[in-house]
Amino acid sequence: MFAAVLLLAGSVGWAHAGLLWEVETAGGQVLSSRGGGTPFNPASVVKVGTTWLALQRLGPEHRYVTEFGAAGTLDPRRGRLRGDLVVLGGGDPDFQLENAMRVARKLNRSGVRTVTGGLVVQGTFWMGWEGGPFKRRPTRTARLVLAARRLKRAMDPALWNAGIWKTWRDLAGRRGWDASHPPRVRIGGPVRVGTAGHPAVLVVHRSNPLRVMLKRFDVYSNNDIERIADPLGGAPAVQAFLREKLGDAARQVRLETACGEGENRMTPRLVVRMLVRFRVALAKMGLSPRDLLPVPGCDPGPVPLMFPRLARGRLARAVVCKTGTLSSTDGGVAVLAGFFRTPAGRMIVFCVAAPEAGRDLGGWRRKEEHWLRRLIGREGGAVPGACGAPFVLSDALATVNPVRRGARR
Repeated sequence: MFAAVLLLAGSVGWAHAGLLWEVETAGGQVLSSRGGGTPFNPASVVKVGTTWLALQRLGPEHRYVTEFGAAGTLDPRRGRLRGDLVVLGGGDPDFQLENAMRVARKLNRSGVRTVTGGLVVQGTFWMGWEGGPFKRRPTRTARLVLAARRLKRAMDPALWNAGIWKTWRDLAGRRGWDASHPPRVRIGGPVRVGTAGHPAVLVVHRSNPLRVMLKRFDVYSNNDIERIADPLGGAPAVQAFLREKLGDAARQVRLETACGEGENRMTPRLVVRMLVRFRVALAKMGLSPRDLLPVPGCDPGPVPLMFPRLARGRLARAVVCKTGTLSSTDGGVAVLAGFFRTPAGRMIVFCVAAPEAGRDLGGWRRKEEHWLRRLIGREGGAVPGACGAPFVLSDALATVNPVRRGARR
């Protein structure tokens, strides 16, 4: 086996890499532990805590609302807005090309095809991805301008590249639209961040339900989950929430980010406790971990690539898990944590981590996969389950509705 030697000298480090783990039943019986109380960097497993906090605070059916309005005079017969098109942002963290195209289509139906003014963003509006907290533009204004430029481009086919055209054709195919007639909203002026009087609301976009959105973020371990955490208080709020929910020893939870980037700390035992209590909280909402976390054999994303033997054969659909990976921070880390049910009906909860794995992440993932398969074998196997909530795109359950008479803001 692999020995873990811990050095404590003001910060946590390892003399050489080795596996740490904690295995318990859902009822709290410890089945196996090596370094279960050792603080380590859980990387993207932190997203489980962020997911839990968001569901608890906002509710699984919460939808983010983005309004699109006219500040000026609209001549629907000519399809011309003399003035500005205004985005009244509601902080939707998963507004993508498909969503913009659906909005443009509704704007066309509301009589907007040409805007003589510019595109004005009010509130909080994101479009596309940023890549997490360490890749964001330096200021809020710069981030909003980037999102606005992306939106302006997405609504005008004259500005599309091959990739955007493919997105449109795929969207049109899924929805049964004529792909040869894309929506078009041509905006003549520049983008800006600020206010634009009292715009008349023309179109209201409501995002996918939060539970569906979180599944997307967790399946792809998307670091822009920070956008969901930020209005709730960010990493400090997730840290305080987990300390409250996990009880004894939870002071060892230390979070720099809500997505798992940077220097974060938990122990394998606390990760297992988090998973156990997360599962209980989900049940009270009528959900299960399969509805929020990756299920190898069901869902796309990095998990079946990192742990291919969990996604095929007898283990397909048997494990629900969350992975964590850092290539350099704290020497790198590879983490695998989750659940499986034995043929005897016992729910097993596990966390296995390889600190200082940055030089050979692939090799340590294979060791973790081997470790988990041996654990499953010792427990008599793992029973495949249903796939849970389906993985869907950002526009799949979103609604886009016109406001016929233009509600004033």
